[in-house]
Amino acid sequence: MRTALHGAGRLAYLLALPAILLVLWWVLTAQSTSFYFPPLRTILSAFGKTWFSDRLMDDVLPSVLRLAAGYVGAVVLGVAIGVLIGSNRRIRLLAEPVLEFLRAVPPPVLIPVLMLFTGIGDTMKITVIVAGSLWPVLLNTAEGVRAIDDVLADTARSYGLTGAARLRRLVLPSASPQIVTGMRQALSISIILMVISEMFASSSGLGYTIVQFQRGFAVPEMWSGILLLGLLGFLLSLLFGRFEARVLRWHRGWRQAQKGES
Repeated sequence: MRTALHGAGRLAYLLALPAILLVLWWVLTAQSTSFYFPPLRTILSAFGKTWFSDRLMDDVLPSVLRLAAGYVGAVVLGVAIGVLIGSNRRIRLLAEPVLEFLRAVPPPVLIPVLMLFTGIGDTMKITVIVAGSLWPVLLNTAEGVRAIDDVLADTARSYGLTGAARLRRLVLPSASPQIVTGMRQALSISIILMVISEMFASSSGLGYTIVQFQRGFAVPEMWSGILLLGLLGFLLSLLFGRFEARVLRWHRGWRQAQKGES
């Protein structure tokens, strides 16, 4: 019962500021006659008509699937390459200049190039998401692996932990706080790149639909798409928070124990 009340209180706390902002938006635009900034009630009316229809399957679902595929690909590649670079000093020194060069290239710039090789389908859009979201995961993983405690590393070595066992029982758990930090940063980047990739030569998706509304001067519908993106980002942040709390539960307990000892 106490846990349920605590969870409900935390959820109410998280929703308080968005609710206040929506109320302010409603009040400040209630008398608006601007074509470009319609009242919130008009936007909400357009929201229901626009997105609770065939667009839910034709545009929202494809966007979410591309986002999921690109994000998972970025996490898998980022963790794999980050562990390799963080574990081997020679590989790190060799790869660092190349990684710095590639990281400096904005992913949207790659869209015209990727269109030449992969066309304008889902492959291009997923590749753009992977190319931009990879770096926070990779760099945080590499730093997390480099920062493994020497005592823990020596203990694992004395117990004969090598290969996959060392990776599973020492490397990944020790680096998990920084890996999760990189994953959280990559999530917001993935949402941005999902929208940008869909604005280029696309025929479906949230980014494509919002641009079409803008070009057709369907302003309330355009604002409803922007509102939907905000809600999607907020929902994904809540879900990631639950994932983070579960994965790093041991780490938080360890930190609390350290504070108690000090």
